[in-house]
Amino acid sequence: MEHRHLRGTSLLVGAVLIIAGCGGLGKMNKYAETIKYTVEPNPLIVQGDSVAVNIRGNFPGKYFYKKAQVELTPTITYSGGETPMKMAGFQGEGAAGNYTVIPYESGKDFTYNDKVAYTPSMEQSQLMLNILGKQGKKEKPFDPVKLADGVITTPYLMMSDDKVLLGKDAFQRITQHQQNLTLNYYVASDRMLPGEERDQDVKDLMAWLKANAKNEKVVVKNVSIDAYASPEGEVNMNEGLANKRDEAAKRWMMTQMSRFKYTKAKNDSLYTLNPRGEDWAGFKAAMQASTMSDKDLVLRVLEMYPDVNKREAEIKNMAATYNEIREDILPKLRRSEIMVDYERVGHSDEELTAMSKTMPDSMTVEELLFAATLTNDLNEKLRIYKETERIYPNDYRGANNVGYIYMMQNKMADAETQFTKANGIMDNPVSTNNLGVVARLKGDRKKAAQMYSKAMAAGPEVKYNQGIVDIQNGNYGSANSNMSGMNTFNAALAKLLGGDASGAQRILEAAPEKDSAMGHYLMAIIGARQGNGDMVRNDLGMAVQKDPSLADKARKDLEFRDFKDNLGI
Repeated sequence: MEHRHLRGTSLLVGAVLIIAGCGGLGKMNKYAETIKYTVEPNPLIVQGDSVAVNIRGNFPGKYFYKKAQVELTPTITYSGGETPMKMAGFQGEGAAGNYTVIPYESGKDFTYNDKVAYTPSMEQSQLMLNILGKQGKKEKPFDPVKLADGVITTPYLMMSDDKVLLGKDAFQRITQHQQNLTLNYYVASDRMLPGEERDQDVKDLMAWLKANAKNEKVVVKNVSIDAYASPEGEVNMNEGLANKRDEAAKRWMMTQMSRFKYTKAKNDSLYTLNPRGEDWAGFKAAMQASTMSDKDLVLRVLEMYPDVNKREAEIKNMAATYNEIREDILPKLRRSEIMVDYERVGHSDEELTAMSKTMPDSMTVEELLFAATLTNDLNEKLRIYKETERIYPNDYRGANNVGYIYMMQNKMADAETQFTKANGIMDNPVSTNNLGVVARLKGDRKKAAQMYSKAMAAGPEVKYNQGIVDIQNGNYGSANSNMSGMNTFNAALAKLLGGDASGAQRILEAAPEKDSAMGHYLMAIIGARQGNGDMVRNDLGMAVQKDPSLADKARKDLEFRDFKDNLGI
């Protein structure tokens, strides 16, 4: 926090007098004004729910009577009471006791620091120094000394804008799909083997084409055909054969799609042909997957021939020797692979909204979660999330999102129950973050921080929530780090409390709260920290216009102490 003093950094009580000889408590009281004090901060500042004070002082030479003791007790005084800080004791060279000894001739510097818990009464207060002189059995209260003005409470402007998280849907209105099949051919031919159309993959494609021919929500985007030749023929022949098989497969697909009246069935642009030539890689994979006892020997022999034509000749010889190569492996390589790429278009927003009311059980969990985002009515959102929770009890998002709505409705106890239930379904960072928010709002910052540390995977909102805890704890550096990139009132406040008024101004100018009453009030404080009187007056005027109660707060706020006679309100 930025440390500032009322007028200068040092408070000098009275002028330094030369005190000759020795004297008793009366004389020490009389010349107590010669003691110097520098107080920091001045005014005092609340930080992390505490008010701290640091004092550097000096007892001048020839002041401290050798057999006397002095007890200094800084005390925050306010209407209706006071809060004393710890006592600091000092004594002369000849006094009996365990206080800090102050030499008579030279005097001595001293330092003091302490902090006490903040209470709202301290906002309008003063830091007074109570001095009690002692000598033997005698005690004499000295005149109290004012050290500083009361407490700046700017950290308490923090807003509770904790980020509660929804379990997000993964709904995609348009999804990508593929229907595949393989056609096999006679050796050295682009003519299909008999019975191919009775294979199950072909039957499946026919059924799919028939079922979706008039379905406007299914759109065929591309038919990709990869054609191969088995590797026992010559290279040039195999390359040409792969081309022929590609074309044959294309003609076959055109015929099938035309049967079911697909509008683009004969459109060449729908088809992508990829003749792959001879399939040596497929041959090796098939050999390795086979149960042939000599398969490793076969592969070693074939890999000895880098010359493709020589290797093809050897494969042909092997096929003559091994029935499995001839009857099982090579025939499967003479093929075309057809991939039908299509899009499935999901229900419209209107359809999803209607279905969520009339037939929610027919919807996927993603459709239900997305349907809830289509309304701004919290009660309607709650209804849909409860349906999600009922229909999909093993998906944590339903339970979590019911809790989210309860938080929006200020039903924190019910929300906590739901977040706990969601984490019971699956321990997840979203619900853990939300339990952290509940803990902070209930005043348990330690538990909130523990929750946030476990929930970081849920997104940047978790770090922001930790930043709120950091502001409350007075850890402004951490708050700035955790709120980095966020343009909010609290992020601007954290930047200001960390000592960067201009940075705070930039953040606040981009924040959604900038035009609110408290946004203008904070901007006025930023102006005061920068010594900008016009900014103080203009923004305070806007703040009070939006919230008249802020006028009295501003007149008492020590942030504006240097402008108290010219606030413009």
